[in-house]
Amino acid sequence: MARLPIDVDVARRQHAAYEQALRDAGYRVERLPATYQIPDSVFIEDAAVVVDELAIVTRPGAESRRAETAAVADALARYRTVHTIEPPGTIDGGDVLIVGRRVFIGRSIRTNAAAIEQMRRVLAPHGYVVCDVEVRGCLHLKSAVTALADDTLLVNPAWLDGRTFNDFDLVEVDPGEAMAANALRLHDRIVYPSAFPRTAERLASCGLNLALIDASELAKAEGALTCCSVLIEELTVDS
Repeated sequence: MARLPIDVDVARRQHAAYEQALRDAGYRVERLPATYQIPDSVFIEDAAVVVDELAIVTRPGAESRRAETAAVADALARYRTVHTIEPPGTIDGGDVLIVGRRVFIGRSIRTNAAAIEQMRRVLAPHGYVVCDVEVRGCLHLKSAVTALADDTLLVNPAWLDGRTFNDFDLVEVDPGEAMAANALRLHDRIVYPSAFPRTAERLASCGLNLALIDASELAKAEGALTCCSVLIEELTVDS
């Protein structure tokens, strides 16, 4: 299916509103330099996975995106010890869902078994359990499932095997809003696309604090809200 053209000026305004939503929630936004040679770099989530103990710089499944990772690695080195995914592994951060000490990784057209095994080797010594999940019908795992809380997930059941997530409470997207399973969980609120009002009603009925924003231009490039940031907890060191 042909993609709709993106209005760059509108996309910039929408991204600025996204950044403001992060600031409104108390987050500090750090922007990395962008160039026309790496237009997909706005979807920075695909370049890295960050946990409290370390950061993992990915090797994106699309070869054209691998030039994005050097700048991301340099930025993350100020906050974490950095590990990198090596060939033949390929993985996009959009395929990685972290909920507590469980790390769900989608097996997709962008993420392969070699990378998942590298992730398991790096994360297991720190107490993380890596579970691989088949992705079907969408580009990345987090198009089908994202976290709303430590015990609650937002899912499109048509795009994954729900049995993988039996330990969680599941909120299903409205059947008419297939792309509605991507939500950005912050400390005290959920940033959510205004394009999916029926699913938003379901989330609000669960007592969730929603910050609704328009991300329609980014969606034309299969982008979602989690795609546009890498969230890092600033750790304090006891003196």
